Amino acid sequence: MRVASRARSTAKPTSAVTAIVGLLFLFPLGYLLWGALNLDGDLWGTLASEATLEPLAKSLLLATSTAAATAVVGTALAVLVTRTDLPGRRFLRVLLALPLVIPSFVGATALLAAFGPGALISAVPRPQGFWGAFAVLTLLSYPYVYLPLLGRLSTTASSLEEAARQLGSTPRRTFARVVLPQLRTTIAAGTMLVFLYALSDFGAVSLLRYDTITRAIFSSRLFDRPTSLTLGLVLAVLALAVAAGERLLVSRRERQQIIGSGQTVYRLGRARVAAAAAVLVVVAVALATPILVFAIWILRGSATIGTGFTGLGDGLGFLIAPTINSAVAATVAGLVAVLVVLPVAYSAARRRGFIPEAASAAVTSVFALPGLVVALAVVFWAIQAPGPLAGLYQSFPLLVLAYVLNFGAQSMRSSQAAISAVPTQYDEAGQTLGVGARRRFLEIEMPLMAPGLITGGGLVLLSTLKELPATLLLAPIGFETLATRIWGAAEDGFYAEVGVASLVLIGLSGVLTWLLVLRPELNRR
Repeated sequence: MRVASRARSTAKPTSAVTAIVGLLFLFPLGYLLWGALNLDGDLWGTLASEATLEPLAKSLLLATSTAAATAVVGTALAVLVTRTDLPGRRFLRVLLALPLVIPSFVGATALLAAFGPGALISAVPRPQGFWGAFAVLTLLSYPYVYLPLLGRLSTTASSLEEAARQLGSTPRRTFARVVLPQLRTTIAAGTMLVFLYALSDFGAVSLLRYDTITRAIFSSRLFDRPTSLTLGLVLAVLALAVAAGERLLVSRRERQQIIGSGQTVYRLGRARVAAAAAVLVVVAVALATPILVFAIWILRGSATIGTGFTGLGDGLGFLIAPTINSAVAATVAGLVAVLVVLPVAYSAARRRGFIPEAASAAVTSVFALPGLVVALAVVFWAIQAPGPLAGLYQSFPLLVLAYVLNFGAQSMRSSQAAISAVPTQYDEAGQTLGVGARRRFLEIEMPLMAPGLITGGGLVLLSTLKELPATLLLAPIGFETLATRIWGAAEDGFYAEVGVASLVLIGLSGVLTWLLVLRPELNRR
């Protein structure tokens, strides 16, 4: 009785914080509702029109296909570099995470310059339409599945695998029946993030000429604002439905006991060469090809006067401030995102009820919205805020808030999967021994869920590094990041500057990913 009473008492403040965080993440949806209901236009007519249904169908096809492909690719890559004897796996572990930081418009531009008639590799068709968008988004977004799995694979129950092997199970059967079931929650969480990312992407689909709902939103945002807001509302509602459906499909009973830190390594045997070749192909197309294109742009240089970089021989001092700004903003956003969404992730993983489920869906839904919509929502509510709060417009805290709203779902899904993997028996044993809730959380549960929390923060960090719309609208005056520098240079056609800034962005991402995500995980192994 005392244990149950104590559990109920600690649940009340957690539920209150969860509700507040959920309401915070409803700000973009509230902005869309406010705008759609207060502008002239036929809401239901717009929803039922061909101009809405056709791009919506294309968006769903692209998002579903990309999510399915990244689930396979991301899982296979994570397993190969963590649980097999793949040569060079420690180095590849870092390289395979870096495509996530390449902005979709930059990645699409680089691949268009690399493949097709007259390009670097003319034998490969130029990526366009559905297949082009599918290829680009798959190559750039598989880390949403890959990175969370790195942390999860470091805490799978090796004792279960050892028991299966002692009973005569083959390595392949052991992996399929023992390891994969422990990864389902993490795979589902990452796959849903890819689905929402593909729904919200504008840069790649625009360059590759595939008419999705985000293109319709951007093309109508100036001359037909009711339609733009209505389409944004459709995306938000669709994301809420997807988040709710994912919560119903993922069983709460998939929690496996975590025993020790030693992990079983599977030998690839004859498949070692083929596996290494497959991994290298992914690295070559997703990372090496854009880097090669960037290098060629630098070597060709720019004959235009007035740019920050015109080719080899120029200094890189103009990138120092944007690099520092990017690193600081991304690190702060990753840390704040973990802290803000942790109560929601914990409540959703540990407790049933309307508040945890609704808050979880609210956090997740924002990720499907284009970054411009999220930024406009933050601007709208900042201007509407009373008194001193209105002065937050174009301040660093408001910029971080926009980052957290936009990418908080990445942290929450990884955190939720990590929390679900922690056995509840540990917490119950602590309750029985009279250990307080705070101490149980900090000393028992936190060390076990730390890999997932760090990975979630890393995903937010990488996404923040390449974020553009919120930075353009909300950044303090004079606050320039590498992403805004790349965007400005690309608009002006200064591809030498785009190339060098993109290489610096990838290098910075690699360093931060190693220091903040992969190195702590390796040190625990």
